[in-house]
Amino acid sequence: MKFAVRRVGPGDGDVLGAIHAAAWEAAYAPFFAPGFAAAGISSRRTRWHARLAAQDSTILLAEGDGRPVAMSVFRPSSTRPGLAEILSFYSHPDSWGTGVAAVLMTGTLRHLRGDGFTTAHLWTLRDTHQSRRFYAKCGFAESGAARTYDFGDGNPLAQVEYERGC
Repeated sequence: MKFAVRRVGPGDGDVLGAIHAAAWEAAYAPFFAPGFAAAGISSRRTRWHARLAAQDSTILLAEGDGRPVAMSVFRPSSTRPGLAEILSFYSHPDSWGTGVAAVLMTGTLRHLRGDGFTTAHLWTLRDTHQSRRFYAKCGFAESGAARTYDFGDGNPLAQVEYERGC
């Protein structure tokens, strides 16, 4: 499979929504009640047009054989001055194990270096072991920080922070 990484364009909202919804359903939906999970999946399909219009972060798409299958969203950290924060990093479950996520992470870190960042951080659910293994494989290490995050259902979930040099 041949991979390419590019910045999103104004017409990529549906593609971002499809990737985000499929990845979130596979990795996160099991943590929620079925109705809340279904609503979360649905909202992830449609929210990206507004995010693209807001232009408040950088969004990259990775393509495998010309088909968009993974996405990353990042910007300067709002909580750790001088650091970049990777806000979202998702790949479609159909692409898991192909190497596209590693290619996207390399592209994301290259972009952050180009923007002058030396360190990036991100938060992930404590109990998403596949995500945590991936971040560790990419050179991220736990910072020791933890927090809870409420996705809107009133049941906060534990998150851990990872960081690495760009």
